[in-house]
Amino acid sequence: MKHTITIMKREFAGYFATPVAYVFIVIFLLLSGFFTFDLGGLYENRQADMQAFFRWHPWLYLFLVPALSMRLWAEERRSGTIELLMTLPVTLPQAILGKFLATWAFTGIALLGTIPTWITVNYLGDPDNGTIIAGYLGSFFMAGGFLAIGSATSGLTKNQVIAFVLSVVLCLSFLLTGLPPVMEWLDTVLPKLAVDTIASFSFLSHFDDMSRGLIEGRDLVFFGSMIAFFLFLNALVLDARKAH
Repeated sequence: MKHTITIMKREFAGYFATPVAYVFIVIFLLLSGFFTFDLGGLYENRQADMQAFFRWHPWLYLFLVPALSMRLWAEERRSGTIELLMTLPVTLPQAILGKFLATWAFTGIALLGTIPTWITVNYLGDPDNGTIIAGYLGSFFMAGGFLAIGSATSGLTKNQVIAFVLSVVLCLSFLLTGLPPVMEWLDTVLPKLAVDTIASFSFLSHFDDMSRGLIEGRDLVFFGSMIAFFLFLNALVLDARKAH
């Protein structure tokens, strides 16, 4: 873990060495506030909860997380520093995990920046803070799933824009499988077993359960498995690229 932590610290510090980190955090907080208070109608609902806040997180992450993850490996490959990284006394899994954890931790920092919204809800009423904590946990794990997808697509190309588009398309696919209109359409063209299987991969359904305060093992296992699978896929892609 020593090498993994070293890479994590290097990558994490790299975010704050440029304006990227501050721009991302500001945009995330502004959009989060806009969706919560304006579109979500937090005040108008007259309910002391944060459903209006968490409801928009999947769609915020759909574009912001790929924008954050697109540089993970695409930039390394474009600049040629990936060859230098591979000559260091670290294994490929250590490098992948270190860079992923750094980006995930950075996303967590941005998420912590929304705590004033939580404070506001407590000031306005008497919310179920256990449910809110579960929502934050679900949001953090969902961000990790998106980041793992973004890391894998970033390893496919030297072009960050292409990595961004591929990541958005894949993440959108995992979101759309949880929308009722999509599932109703699939019911008309696929057998029920296939539809149920597709629905089980929905980020939305697993996140919605947690945002309502239902922390179940299957949801944690789902996000953990998605992260592990796409990081493994990331390793396969990079290893194949290295062989060429």
